[in-house]
Amino acid sequence: MFEAEDIREWQGHDVVDPEGSRIGALESVYVDTSTDRPAFAAVTVGLPTRRRLVFVPLDEATVGPDRLTVHYARKRVKDAPGIAVDGELAAAEEPALFSHYDLAYRPGVGGERRLARR
Repeated sequence: MFEAEDIREWQGHDVVDPEGSRIGALESVYVDTSTDRPAFAAVTVGLPTRRRLVFVPLDEATVGPDRLTVHYARKRVKDAPGIAVDGELAAAEEPALFSHYDLAYRPGVGGERRLARR
């Protein structure tokens, strides 16, 4: 896994699934607010005139030469909840994102959001 301080170096690199199929390009990383560790990648997908960002968990992700390999299949990632490329993931959308990947969702102790963009 790559460290939070290395994230900017990976922006724009390909994100691929375990089979090596290209999903899109890494746009940004969302960290878990309770640990400040990378939790989800925001990946740019779609045609040039219809681009959007979809999210994929970074658990079990690995980095290699010019690519980030995630643990989830391309189709599942492309079917994930997304936002406009200039948008921001709303706190109210976080539970659906976690649910899409069958992950447990727990907001912060004070009810604060779970993910923050880096």
